[in-house]
This record gives sequence, structure tokens and C-alpha cells, in this order.
Amino acid sequence: MMRSSLHASLLAIAMGLTFTPIFATAADMGSAVMVGGQSMLPSKDIVDNAVNSADHTTLVAAVKAAGLVDTLKGKGPFTVFAPVNAAFAALPAGTVDTLLKPENKATLTHILTYHVVAGKLDMMELAKRIKAGGGKTELTTVAGGKLWLMMNGPHNIVIKDEKGNVADISTYDVMQSNGVIHVIDKVLMPKS
Repeated sequence: MMRSSLHASLLAIAMGLTFTPIFATAADMGSAVMVGGQSMLPSKDIVDNAVNSADHTTLVAAVKAAGLVDTLKGKGPFTVFAPVNAAFAALPAGTVDTLLKPENKATLTHILTYHVVAGKLDMMELAKRIKAGGGKTELTTVAGGKLWLMMNGPHNIVIKDEKGNVADISTYDVMQSNGVIHVIDKVLMPKS
């Protein structure tokens, strides 16, 4: 991956073009990955890194409203599929405001924990499971729901939720002291 990115970058520079990779992993960028304009430090936990990302302010507000801060600061390890602000903005009008109301805390908690899987599953582990599953793997979320992961090309993993929606992982392997975050472009929705 790194060699092909380097070759593509050099070719683009030689042609006078700029090159932006479609996804990044910690291995490509050293130990810290930039997310939302800030370095995500592997020495910090999921919450302490997420609060610094300008791309995850809605997710952080939702985690706080659901009372999940202490859980996601816990030992873990956790794999979090973290939707960006644009993913929340793409939901039907009023959805986020409704979910953030105290009377909807149980629903919000269920949706957020549907984005969390026990264990530290980096891109290589996810790809290995997909290959072992003949092109697809099923993960059980902390909420008890199912997610299905598939390859979409040689270096891109997509996630299908229980409602049939598909999210792309845009940034892989954002390592945390208590797990790993993969940044996604859609909010995953459980069946109920």
C-alpha cells in the first residue's frame, strides 16, 4: 500500500498534479493520524481523541448525551466506526435534535453502541476476516446488532448495516490507547 501510494504520488508530482489518497492508515502516516484537523494520539483514549476532531463534534455531543463517555474511556479494547458530522447532517431533518433529547437517551445509546465492536480490529484484521469469510464478514456490535463488512476494491472496506445502508471507511486505523477508530461517511442504523 505505502509503495503504491508513493509511486502514485511521485507520478502525480512529475505530472504537476497533486495527489490526495482516498483513505489513510496509521501505518501510512506514522503513529498519529490527522482527523478533523488534529493529531489523534495513540496514547490517548477514544474520547480524549474524538473531542479534538472538528469532524466529530456531533458524535461527541451524542456520546455525551447518551452517557457513554465513561464507557468509551474504559479499558476496552473497542473498535469504533465513527461517523463524521456530514453523516449526521445527511439524516432526515430533525433526527439528530430529536435523538439528543433526554427522553430519547435509550434510542440514542442503542444507535451509538451499534457503531462499537468489542476488540481492537485494525484494517488488516478486518480484511483477513473478510477473506476468511469468502468476501464478507459479520461483526456483532456492543448493541447486539450485526454489521457486515466487505471489500470494495483491493484497499477499501465498506460496512452494511441492518437496514441495508452502506458506509465507506474514509480513514482506517486511528489507534487509541483503548482500541481503534475507523472514520465512516454514514450513520449506521440498527433494525430496531
